Amino acid sequence: MQRLKPEVDIVKDLLEAVLVAQPESSFVQSLLYQYMERGGLSKKQLQGLYGKASKIDSIPPGKLATLEAIILKRPTRYKSSLPETAPLYTKDAAAGKIIETILSKYPQHKRVLFLQSKYDNNEVLTPPELAELQKFVKLLK
Repeated sequence: MQRLKPEVDIVKDLLEAVLVAQPESSFVQSLLYQYMERGGLSKKQLQGLYGKASKIDSIPPGKLATLEAIILKRPTRYKSSLPETAPLYTKDAAAGKIIETILSKYPQHKRVLFLQSKYDNNEVLTPPELAELQKFVKLLK
């Protein structure tokens, strides 16, 4: 960010003025340290500084107005809400009915019992397994 007059630093002046008025404030100390290290503060940090500085009478209102203008210039960042999560697997009702019809006729059919356990555990039945179920149904008729 290029400043029009680099010798005028409102944020630094305000930080130092608040630190003189409240020398024990660890919040302002950390803001000053961060401002010196990084060269800037976030919008939320500037709002916190404005809140502290507005309570102090010795700070000129022009500097507070300038800080408020700096805050209003900054973009407000919003966190978007989490997207709706769809279930990873939805049970295929047709495959469930096929498994039930086969097991009603042959309750001890080992391959169909295995496919039923896969179906009940919400595992995806592969196309060859579905074809195998269709073959079993045709054999029943």
